[in-house]
Amino acid sequence: MSRPEHTAPPEIFYNDNEASKYTNNSRIISIQNEMSYRALELLALPSGEPAFVLDIGCGSGLSGEVLEEEGYFWVGMDISEAMLEVAKEREMDGDLFLQDIGQGMGFRPGTFDGAISISVLQWLCNADKTVNNPRARLKRFFNTLYSALARGARAIFQFYPENPEQIEMILSSALKAGFTGGLVIDFPNSAKAKKYYLCLFAGYKDNASASPELPKGLSEEGTSQVDYTSKRLSERRKGGASRRPVKDKNWVLHKKELNRVRGKEVPHDSKYTARKRKIKF
Repeated sequence: MSRPEHTAPPEIFYNDNEASKYTNNSRIISIQNEMSYRALELLALPSGEPAFVLDIGCGSGLSGEVLEEEGYFWVGMDISEAMLEVAKEREMDGDLFLQDIGQGMGFRPGTFDGAISISVLQWLCNADKTVNNPRARLKRFFNTLYSALARGARAIFQFYPENPEQIEMILSSALKAGFTGGLVIDFPNSAKAKKYYLCLFAGYKDNASASPELPKGLSEEGTSQVDYTSKRLSERRKGGASRRPVKDKNWVLHKKELNRVRGKEVPHDSKYTARKRKIKF
């Protein structure tokens, strides 16, 4: 089975038909959710505090949906216009940008508290056009990402490397840009469950000894799926009754204001906004 990045450039491969199939496939949704929650665990954002997260290669918003459920504010960028159209139809809260990440990004320095990326990074290693040089594109991407992150922030990339050479090229490009960190491999002995996560830390270039310790990968022993050490993510996944709801009144007011800015018709705010209604039979 050929890899998608060998078939066509991402903006062509993910056309209207592929974008629709990708978003409505229950198996893909389940896998994307698992990897998104694992990326959030590795991102290690402070519990109970708001954060501004960049979703790199956001696609149709599957990972963005996880960010919303966790109460984070986010911005998504993707090269596929068809994927972004699906995300708009799904009324995602995050702002969406059509952007080739290989050309870098123009955010202000220190804008984001963290960044995640699911199943995207390997596309930068493919010279799908004569003008695309993988090393040059990786250099531009990591340099501009480093600038866009707050010092001390993390960037987590789940990706599918084709060979060890790709891993070396990606990691060396990230380290040259100023990041510290490395590769986290979940289920390394499983052919089907094995997952690669590039875990990067910003702000420790001149003091590598102060850089956080690289998280450990998950193993098969006693773990059927992702075993979350983060209490908040664990409660979210189990649907625990003790978990504080993220869709409180402030969340509802923020979403209504966002829809007003986007020109949508929104009901007026009142004392009943976001009030929990009693169940009637």
